[in-house]
Amino acid sequence: MERRQFLASGIKIALAAICLPEFLSACGTSDTAAAAAAPVSGGNCASNGTTVSIAGNHGHVLVVSKADILAGADKTYDITGSAGHSHSVTVTAADFTNLAANQGITELSTTTGHNHSITVNCA
Repeated sequence: MERRQFLASGIKIALAAICLPEFLSACGTSDTAAAAAAPVSGGNCASNGTTVSIAGNHGHVLVVSKADILAGADKTYDITGSAGHSHSVTVTAADFTNLAANQGITELSTTTGHNHSITVNCA
């Protein structure tokens, strides 16, 4: 191997070591590996609303209102927030039935390079 080839391959390896973690981070991985908060019983959704935990969160926001719980129909929420990319999550009629009974729920967001486990509990 010539000196020039050796140096060029060394530079490529160094650049890969520097750029690969950034590249993989940009592509994203599944955030479902992050521990999701466990849904819990208790609280009072009808009186106090809900609290939301998003695993691996980086700016996403979900608000499940008391009116949505009372309506009890499947609803898809956009959780973009300040994350700079979108995900959505569907809370099903069965989920709303659980929330109305003050039982927490967990759903998975759509995948945009990665996804998020989302837990909604009664406050």
